[in-house]
Amino acid sequence: MSFEEQLRQMKTRPGFVAALDQSGGSTPGALRAYGIKEGAWSNDEEMFALVHQMRTRIITSPSFTGERILAAILFENTMDRDIEGRPTADYLWNVKRVVPLLKVDQGLSAEKDGVQLMKPMPGLAALLDKAKTKRIFGTKMRSFIKQANRTGIKNIAAQQFEAARQIIAAGLVPIVEPEVDIHCPEKAEAEELLKSAILEELDRLPARQVVMLKITLPEKDDLYAGFVGHPKVVRVLALSGGYTREEGNTRLRRNHGVVASFSRALLEGLSAQQSDAEYDVVLDASIQSIFEASNT
Repeated sequence: MSFEEQLRQMKTRPGFVAALDQSGGSTPGALRAYGIKEGAWSNDEEMFALVHQMRTRIITSPSFTGERILAAILFENTMDRDIEGRPTADYLWNVKRVVPLLKVDQGLSAEKDGVQLMKPMPGLAALLDKAKTKRIFGTKMRSFIKQANRTGIKNIAAQQFEAARQIIAAGLVPIVEPEVDIHCPEKAEAEELLKSAILEELDRLPARQVVMLKITLPEKDDLYAGFVGHPKVVRVLALSGGYTREEGNTRLRRNHGVVASFSRALLEGLSAQQSDAEYDVVLDASIQSIFEASNT
């Protein structure tokens, strides 16, 4: 039952997605932003333990519930750990009613044709099997568009949907995330090319197979409106992509039916040094502002 219930929540409920999936490469930056300096750990194990403390504080906060948050994206290390004695995914769903999602990409390849494809994922099948046993609902994978290059953008869409088909076959719902660099010199043109490439890939997807889309907030308002309500799209999500929370929320309000999947913008203003009361006030205000912008 819970898969159907989670699918219904992702499709129809008001709310947004919390992206809590910074992994090895971006972890020191995430900890620094949270007020933990790099000397605070001496190896990866200690670093990831600190990250899990940070994640646990977010997820166990009274303001972090399914009333405003549809789902949370985790990285593998967080999925493998417990919160208050329960596996993280079980805690999210059974205690908070937040759908658990997993980041499955292994980072980006070097730039070619103005884009960075995902690195090969030889371990994807094994990771998907593990995700199923951990009761994960869906996945996320990110690639990166730096230039309005037709060939590169078509390759990005093709690679994303090839992986998506494998994820769907494993019984999970994929988030396709072809991020457009907010500093791309021809950002609007890149977004038009991406929209066409995604439409082609959706047309190739067999009936009754579904994906979620996660896109950069576009230069042209409602550019992705055709994907909102598309029969093969569960939900259209927007990443903050380096925009501040205020800028991200402003752009989000102009893109009707698109909901946030913010990471840095969600955690803006939170600090390890805050008391629990101060922390919860800041997180609650952040969640409320993103919720309102997502559901205008």
